[in-house]
Amino acid sequence: MECVVSLEGLASSQHGQLKYAAAFIDETIRDIRLESGHIHIVHDSPKGNAAIEEQVRKLIDRFSQGDFGFKENILFEHKADTPYEGDIIAELADRKIIKVLEPGLFIFREPFSSLMRFLDYSFVTKIANRFEGITEEQYPAVIHCDTLNKTNHFTSFPEHIHFLSHLREDLDIIETFSQSIRDAGGWKQEQPLDLNANLAKPKFTMNPSTCYHCYEGLQNETLEGDGVTVTAISKCHRFESRNHTDFGRLLDFSMREIIFVGRPDYVKENRLRAIEYLKELAVEWNVDSVLEIANDPFFTNDFQVKASFQRNQEMKYELRLTIPNINKSIACSSVNFHSNTFGNAFNIKMGKRNAVTACVGFGIERWAFAFLAQYGLDEANWPVSFREQYHAWQEKSL
Repeated sequence: MECVVSLEGLASSQHGQLKYAAAFIDETIRDIRLESGHIHIVHDSPKGNAAIEEQVRKLIDRFSQGDFGFKENILFEHKADTPYEGDIIAELADRKIIKVLEPGLFIFREPFSSLMRFLDYSFVTKIANRFEGITEEQYPAVIHCDTLNKTNHFTSFPEHIHFLSHLREDLDIIETFSQSIRDAGGWKQEQPLDLNANLAKPKFTMNPSTCYHCYEGLQNETLEGDGVTVTAISKCHRFESRNHTDFGRLLDFSMREIIFVGRPDYVKENRLRAIEYLKELAVEWNVDSVLEIANDPFFTNDFQVKASFQRNQEMKYELRLTIPNINKSIACSSVNFHSNTFGNAFNIKMGKRNAVTACVGFGIERWAFAFLAQYGLDEANWPVSFREQYHAWQEKSL
């Protein structure tokens, strides 16, 4: 079945957000596309088109409330003549440089894997290490539900959460489960599984953001001086349904972050410095890009309030790199200011007041995909500065 709903009355700047959210309406949705002011949803729902349309209209109402359709607010733009216009994902897959396990889940091989390591090395040496006193930390890929709850992630981005569980600590349940798999000839995705009877209540989720562990690590501490600056890279996980078919929207990805925790002036000044360093890097590497005010893709019915507040306070900037083949751009880095949200949640003190925080994020896989989407795999076509730095890193890393 195909459900078609008019988008009349919804600002065009909100169409992408609606398409993204619509993927979570029903498990049977097979395709979503925007055409001529309408959203088309192909599905197999036994509830029929009327039920799908009702949910779409609920989302339209959510995203059309408030005093804005989002307007572009570009703070920086670097235009570049990029030589590659092909489908880089298809080429990488054809050449077996990446293995697509399923949408959003890849195995990365050389030279893509080397490019990822070089990019992370560069973000550390060219940006992170310019902040005096910075320290590096290592974080787990999982996070306690109680910790995640303090970040408001359960209420702001519930659709992203990957819960972790295990078979209940019950010998009968474990043996019965094992026997059922054996009898079925192995794990079958369609095989019935009573989650309530067999699985323990989740205590952990996969970590959706690198910086959360930093705040957890500083919980109930009083910081000295003006504050601390930390850098870390972590595997992050966000479930995004059929949106994983979009370019660069991964289920499992690597996020390098620079995190500032401390007094307001210390955090704000370092955040501004980070923005300038990011702009310098975009020019130095000659990537076609824009830096613009943005908002997180809040999913719940308070979307407009949260998104409007973020934009009005300029709490989130995104560096977006152009993908010529699809004539779109993707966010590869973000610069965020959280005020005292996390300082309050984790009781991080600066004297008698709670600390404020900010972070700069670098999506490693996205940077690699976007760079290759502009310049291709032939290193002779890469910008000279990027190519020279990459070769110097290769020699150093041998």
